[in-house]
Amino acid sequence: MRRQPRDDRGAPATTLIRIVIPHAGSRGKTRLGDAREELSRAMLEAVLAAAGSVGRTWVVSPDPVDGAAWIPDPGGGQGTAVEAALQEIGPGPVLVVNSDLPTLTADDLRALHDAIPEHGIAIAPAGDGTTNALGLSDTTLFAPLYGPGSAACFRALVEHSADVDRPGLRDDVDTPADLVHV
Repeated sequence: MRRQPRDDRGAPATTLIRIVIPHAGSRGKTRLGDAREELSRAMLEAVLAAAGSVGRTWVVSPDPVDGAAWIPDPGGGQGTAVEAALQEIGPGPVLVVNSDLPTLTADDLRALHDAIPEHGIAIAPAGDGTTNALGLSDTTLFAPLYGPGSAACFRALVEHSADVDRPGLRDDVDTPADLVHV
């Protein structure tokens, strides 16, 4: 685990947490049916509320959104979108958090950030083995590995990784059954 930064007096320093949120906009969440655009927007707003309370936030999406800096989605899927955002914001620690986590809290984001190993990755896996969020000690550690089994792929990418299991980071909404569960 990383040690918490300290100021000159030895007190905990305030750390600016940088957060990137990939969001497919109206083309995403097709398994949610007719209400997908409304549900997708509501989930994004919940994620933005949590993220905005703990740090600087960027959304990479086809269209601008309120509540965060916008990075245009270059197309090509989630991995390509995240790569574009990380190039834009530059090196350093960052959280990458999916936009379909309606119960996400600021404490969840702080826990993910605090779990980042030095020179490593903190991973918030979904129940199906995909990845809901990442905490990167540096943007250069990212690789576009999203999809089935991606949590294990992210673990294998680096020597140091840590899993973070919190309901707000685990419980994503991809299907109507997920929505009922949450």
